[in-house]
Amino acid sequence: MCGRYATTRSAGDLSAVFEASDDTDGGLRPDHNVAPTDPVPVVRVDPDRGRVLSVGRWGLVPHWATSTAGAARMINARVETVATSRAYAVPFARRRCLVPADGWYEWVRRRDGGKQPYFMTPRDGSVLALAGIWSGRESLTFSVLTTAAVGELAEVHDRMPLLLPADRWADWLAPADDPAALLVPPSPRWLAGLEIRPVGRAVGDVRNDGPGLTERVAVDRERSHEESALF
Repeated sequence: MCGRYATTRSAGDLSAVFEASDDTDGGLRPDHNVAPTDPVPVVRVDPDRGRVLSVGRWGLVPHWATSTAGAARMINARVETVATSRAYAVPFARRRCLVPADGWYEWVRRRDGGKQPYFMTPRDGSVLALAGIWSGRESLTFSVLTTAAVGELAEVHDRMPLLLPADRWADWLAPADDPAALLVPPSPRWLAGLEIRPVGRAVGDVRNDGPGLTERVAVDRERSHEESALF
């Protein structure tokens, strides 16, 4: 998974979808081009309040870190090593979260040397829940788990976020004797509900934002074999 995604729903909408208390204190805004260290919504469990919708910064800062300097390099945690990594093992065992998203971006190299961005998003417009882990108390940070890409998604990139269908949200958030058993990608049938949508190159600049970034664009007929396989 690359380092960009979109999350545009309001705190009220997300609280309703995830059945969570709103703990964002008005700190959410629509973001069509989320980049590392940006503040975005996450859903986690508070021991006293149950599910809460919080604001976290993308890029986990381990509890033992003395600064946040390395956060931008900690945006993704691989499912193959998350249970044994010094930085990720404790959050994975004790502090799992859901990361709401409209979809995520990947880039495919073109024959002419350029790159064509794609936006992976549910065809029905529903919200995605990316599997995440979090750290911190006053300043919450998180990472998104990634796994080997499945099906058509493998033609875009060899990795994808670990996506959690709604019937797996409760298990991901709950304590687990064997959390490694939760690291299973969704079924091919569920993944078939995702659209692989070509979008404009403006998304490549983190300064750009707005709904136009996720809109479908026409792809040049001279695209590479890899791109052709997506349609």
